[in-house]
Amino acid sequence: MADKSISKRSRRGSGAITLKDVARLAGVAPITVSRALNSPAQVSKEVHSRVQEAIERTAYVPNRMAGGLASSRSRLIAAVVPSMVFSVFNETIEALNGTLFDAGYQLMLGLTGYSEEREALLLDSVIGRRPDGIFITGIMPPGRSRSRLIASGIPIVESWDLTPTPIDMLIGFSHQKIGRAVAQFLIKKGKRSFAIVTAGDERAQRRNTAFIDTVRALGLDEVAVHNVGDIRTLRAGRAALAALITSQPSIDAIFCSSDLLALGVITEARERKIKVPAQLSVMGFGDVPFVGDMIPALTTVHINGGKIGRLAALHLMASSQGNAVQQPIVNLGFTIVERESA
Repeated sequence: MADKSISKRSRRGSGAITLKDVARLAGVAPITVSRALNSPAQVSKEVHSRVQEAIERTAYVPNRMAGGLASSRSRLIAAVVPSMVFSVFNETIEALNGTLFDAGYQLMLGLTGYSEEREALLLDSVIGRRPDGIFITGIMPPGRSRSRLIASGIPIVESWDLTPTPIDMLIGFSHQKIGRAVAQFLIKKGKRSFAIVTAGDERAQRRNTAFIDTVRALGLDEVAVHNVGDIRTLRAGRAALAALITSQPSIDAIFCSSDLLALGVITEARERKIKVPAQLSVMGFGDVPFVGDMIPALTTVHINGGKIGRLAALHLMASSQGNAVQQPIVNLGFTIVERESA
């Protein structure tokens, strides 16, 4: 409970308990409270204990923005991701947040909804708050946002992709290699008539292009593509299969740009008495936690999202503290997890 005398006195001003209030109650100078909070090794155990007791009595919450202005460090990391709804990015964000939290940092999360306009506005807002680092899913293309990120001087980690020219640091994998590897995997399984069910994002399109090019190089039938746009739902996967088997009933393998779309395809196949994988092989992307427990269990592309998050946190903290990052570009690769659906 806050000390009553301090609370009454503070309400005459801003209404907030201040660092000076804590210092007065602890019997020390305000600078000593600041040291106890930010550099406890610089004060004695007895003084630190008195300051902590005063903080407990007043319910004081340090103004991290003010501390950041004084030290040029906010201990805040911003993450910009497309979505957290049934998202392949969940594991990455959880690992990023956990690693940062354990080191005394906080994560500020912004969602773009796969909108380039929203992403640009969000990045402007983030840069203006001067966090210690920024985590971005994907690679920033040339343009205003990339230029502003470079000019900010803030440590940046781009992720879930690869490029030889990142803004700063990069932890990811090749979407083109995934597309080729999935096509080769299905071809080795004896599949000859392919389709793709895909969302409209640029990374998925690069996987699709590599998949199609690999199939074409072997002289096989043209790959049918059903684009669900921004509707990344189980229902969209069901509707996609319904449309595909009407236009191209010979399809015997489908590569989906997400596990959720793949689940929709399998659900519709079951409804139509199409046997998976005997008549139709289905592959997803992301390896979200429950797909191994589906019936049939989903064959998919596994990305080590947790490692991306942990490495990104370590890179950003090191760079924000002025330490050199030994490996600024990390290619984590991917794994095809073979299960019952393909």
